[in-house]
Amino acid sequence: MNRKIPTVLSIWLAAALAVGAAGVFGRAPAPLVPVAIWTPVIAVLLVFWRSENFRAWVDGVDPRVLVAVHLTRFVGVWFLILAARGALPAEFAVRGGWGDIAAAAGALVVLRLPLRKRAARAALLVWNAFGLLDILMVVATGARLLFTNAGSMGEMTKFPLVLLPLFVVPLVIATHLLIFAKLRRGSVGSRESRVESQKE
Repeated sequence: MNRKIPTVLSIWLAAALAVGAAGVFGRAPAPLVPVAIWTPVIAVLLVFWRSENFRAWVDGVDPRVLVAVHLTRFVGVWFLILAARGALPAEFAVRGGWGDIAAAAGALVVLRLPLRKRAARAALLVWNAFGLLDILMVVATGARLLFTNAGSMGEMTKFPLVLLPLFVVPLVIATHLLIFAKLRRGSVGSRESRVESQKE
């Protein structure tokens, strides 16, 4: 499973790069965008439900690996720049931009926490809940604008920002859900605790 995960992610990213560079999304009907976002998320949930090996991988993976994915959300800075230029609607870019920046900054903090401690795990839970709510709000706002005023979201269908709905956003949502799963299953901090026990 340790080898399969990077392989799957590499193939997914390569496909997203190919589709994005070809400009397919710019010509695609609006419903294709939410389909592109939610299909990988549903696939991850199904694999988690059906595969004991995948659940074991989720339990064993360092939560910081999942949290580090969210550093990509500093892309919110670019959203603010595009909103200032009038290239993206402020309703989407400003609200989503600041939320993403906050989530990315929070990820930096969480990455430094000793997750074997209960307070640190509580902080991870709060950050994870905030980050998931933020990205869901961004997706919902983007989808509504896409269906009501598709032209205003044109920048999101162009390369390189098209990689957000094709790869980054579903990965962000999926990792949030996997972090919740780790917290619920009690596998956050267990690795650190084992290391500390071995040192003693």
